[in-house]
Amino acid sequence: MTATGPDPLHDERYRIAASRDARFDGQFVTAVHSTGIYCRPSCPARTPRSTGVTFYRTSAAAHLAGFRACKRCLPEATPGSPEWDLREDVAGRAMRLVLDGVVEREGVPGLAARVGYSERHLGRIMTEELGAGPKALSRAHRAQTARTLLTSSDLPIADVAFAAGFASVRQFNDTVREVFAVTPSELRARRRVRPVADGGLHVHLPARAPFDGQGLLDWHALHALPGLEHVVRSADGTVTSYGRLVALPGGPGWFSASAAVPDAAGRGTGVDLVVRVTDLSDLPTLVARVRALFDLDADPVAVDSVLASVPTLVPAVERVPGIRLPGAIDAHEVVFRTLIGQQVSVAAARTAQGRLVAALGTPVPTAIASDGLLFPSAADIASRGGAVLRGPGARIQTILRVAEALADGSLVVDGGQSLDDLRNGLLAVRGIGPWTADYVALRVRHHPDLFLHTDLAVRNGAQELGLPGSARELSLWSDQVAPWRSYLTMHCWRPIVDRAALAARAAHQNPRKDTP
Repeated sequence: MTATGPDPLHDERYRIAASRDARFDGQFVTAVHSTGIYCRPSCPARTPRSTGVTFYRTSAAAHLAGFRACKRCLPEATPGSPEWDLREDVAGRAMRLVLDGVVEREGVPGLAARVGYSERHLGRIMTEELGAGPKALSRAHRAQTARTLLTSSDLPIADVAFAAGFASVRQFNDTVREVFAVTPSELRARRRVRPVADGGLHVHLPARAPFDGQGLLDWHALHALPGLEHVVRSADGTVTSYGRLVALPGGPGWFSASAAVPDAAGRGTGVDLVVRVTDLSDLPTLVARVRALFDLDADPVAVDSVLASVPTLVPAVERVPGIRLPGAIDAHEVVFRTLIGQQVSVAAARTAQGRLVAALGTPVPTAIASDGLLFPSAADIASRGGAVLRGPGARIQTILRVAEALADGSLVVDGGQSLDDLRNGLLAVRGIGPWTADYVALRVRHHPDLFLHTDLAVRNGAQELGLPGSARELSLWSDQVAPWRSYLTMHCWRPIVDRAALAARAAHQNPRKDTP
């Protein structure tokens, strides 16, 4: 669906809207000519005639065309489009950066520089592909954040304006009225706030069902580092929340995430957050990173249908529907943790990574977290990491080379890169091989089609699932589930994660007593 010319997908989109299929919420919106309103595909309102609607890829495009958001189905309250993880083109790369708040922090010139195009050319590409330019897309994203905060938090309305990235309360009021056809106070009247202790802010982040939230909680708990991350368990040892500190543009932030409990109708699937930030304007950036960390914008039905089309994988998909990819809160951190943790056990990796955090981590104010430490910066690792890191000398030298390159900008690793640019940049560093580059790409770039067939744990898990055992056979076999091979990787890892989670629950219930 482009901004100009006939829409080649009109009939397909119309059939989806007529069926009210919630799987496509967030992937496009339906603008109704007679009412001037746009809706999500699953809106329960009567479906207009095919000739009476126009479909847009983004809400920003609908806004620019003069349509307002539906008050009944709240199209801004949907999970984001999985398209940005699939697309390798300029528009997809730029959209990932828009969602991370680059336009608010660096302006359109900064966004254009990040993707390597002139402002004018980038604006033309995004308008042609997405129906709106960078400023309009950023404005729509701010409106979505504002609606979320107004309806799911008790933050004062004036604070919501600045937390959502608006320059003034007046600009915020005008945008909310224009986009939603209601005032901020009217949106606020719909809120359902959960009481939160310690001055935290509660935000609900929606996801498409099915959602394997427990699997991601177990994954992150297995890799959690003292001081940086924290895990809360129930009496039986089940992980109920995962949280961590994060370095944000305006200062350190903290969040705790738990899997939301949907109602009887299946509404409410997603993640519930408790957040503390130094600067409220960092909230949209933090939310975008948590969405990536928990893969909340994935299309699990599309993934599961392809994986389950292979008979051997049917039991795995039935056992874990809606499996998700663990994303990245901080791209540089993922690079260092990957380099430190390769070719050793998870426990040994945690010990080495924890030692680095304890020695070089930056303390945060107690208002954010007591006794918390941020993961050390590339510059700190480059200058002081040699005295802390342990292990083979070649590995230590690789880590220090990477730290120096990230610190001086000669190596770039971020979610806005194309897969080829990210991989090639890493592979150009002496000491980094294909496995490391692909693992970082899976986590940072959140790419859905990377299969780590050389990973020993993946091969062992594949054998448990009844898949070929050798790396070459496994790689060839995986072609049949493209473009979702990253999710196959997660299914292969899952038996190991489950066993580790079971052992952690047992240890929690029966803690070892020190012998005299």
